[in-house]
Amino acid sequence: MRVVDLIRRKRDSAELTPEEIQQLIAAYTRGDVPDYQMSAWLMAVVVRGMTRTEIAALTEAMLRSGRVLDLSYLAGRKVDKHSTGGVGDKTSLILAPIAAAGGLKVPMISGRGLGHTGGTLDKLESIPGFNVNLTLTDFQAVLQTCGCGLIGQTAEIAPADKKIYALRDVTGTVESPALICASIMSKKLAEGIDALVLDVKIGSGAFMKKTEDAVNLAELLVETGKRMGKKVSALLTDMNQPLGRTAGNAMEVAESIEVLAGGGPADLRELCLELAAWMFYLGERVKTLDEGKKLSADLIASGHAREKFREIVGLQGGDVGVVDDPGRLPHARHALDVTSAANGYVASVECEHLGTACVVLGGGRERKEDKIDPAVGLEFHKRIGDTVERGEPLCTLHYNSEARLAEARRLVETAYRVDPQKPRTIPPLIHRMIGAES
Repeated sequence: MRVVDLIRRKRDSAELTPEEIQQLIAAYTRGDVPDYQMSAWLMAVVVRGMTRTEIAALTEAMLRSGRVLDLSYLAGRKVDKHSTGGVGDKTSLILAPIAAAGGLKVPMISGRGLGHTGGTLDKLESIPGFNVNLTLTDFQAVLQTCGCGLIGQTAEIAPADKKIYALRDVTGTVESPALICASIMSKKLAEGIDALVLDVKIGSGAFMKKTEDAVNLAELLVETGKRMGKKVSALLTDMNQPLGRTAGNAMEVAESIEVLAGGGPADLRELCLELAAWMFYLGERVKTLDEGKKLSADLIASGHAREKFREIVGLQGGDVGVVDDPGRLPHARHALDVTSAANGYVASVECEHLGTACVVLGGGRERKEDKIDPAVGLEFHKRIGDTVERGEPLCTLHYNSEARLAEARRLVETAYRVDPQKPRTIPPLIHRMIGAES
């Protein structure tokens, strides 16, 4: 196999065979293919796309690049949730303890920030001491003890995806339905789960900005999961504005703790209850979605979900004190308000600009080797349809580096559009459902 031939053929829209895809992924995982060649192949995929057969082969190759867990020794259904990524999307930190407190087993293998979106692992690592790099043995011990564990790909679990994921983040090769599908499903199918709930984002802050693209991705994900014998459903949810009030790793952890304590912003609470209901439903813990929502709300109100989060943090080496005092989390030294230049209503938000601003401040990676500043981020004060007065804050930048401030501020200033008239429509939080079980 000559890698350059595979690059050329994909560049020219040829369909690669499953054997060629398997050989390419295996060779890159071993280190026999350099990053620059894999980057070229990934870009060819972004531009030319992949057939359903190629996507299935890529998913299989990435899945089989490592070990597939057998969790049959654990009583109860194994259910996970995955989001395609957005600005302020911290639902995994809330859903995992809710589901585990309700009796499901949640083996959550997550990723880091990708492009302008945040990553669950980066958020968790803002908790002092929290270890997302558990060995599989330790991961399974945590699962057995508390019903939930949150880690990244190990050397054994989907190692091909771990390498490719980091490369896509810094080479402009994120927004491919084929690559997104293979990345998500290779990780999730390696977890040994019975069911999976997918949160496919749509809008200005999502990778899929058009409805037809989001539907296509959701259908790809559901089809791939069902082909592998799993129960899978996908919700198309809104990312035309940030989810919740914050974006930035430590700030999002604090907001998640607030929701688990019964508070937090309404949109984040509502989406978490909906997603948790689907987890309980596909996990056969409840018979209806309404029962699932009630169970989720009860687990928060009783404090059981919050205590489960405390247990997870403690078992993975984190400072459990942050659950009672989020002030123990890292916080930025400086803050700057970005204010409205006019009176009126927030008409729209260029959400990707806000995510990019967070990255510029140090909350994400612009290069593969960049280190993240867990303390920086954005605090959002206005949502689409809200009234705003001239000089009133739209967003607050929390930062540590003056050198990064000007560009981040410019991005935030250009993200908000304020009009004299209230917008006729406000994007719904949940657009539609794909793959729902009857």
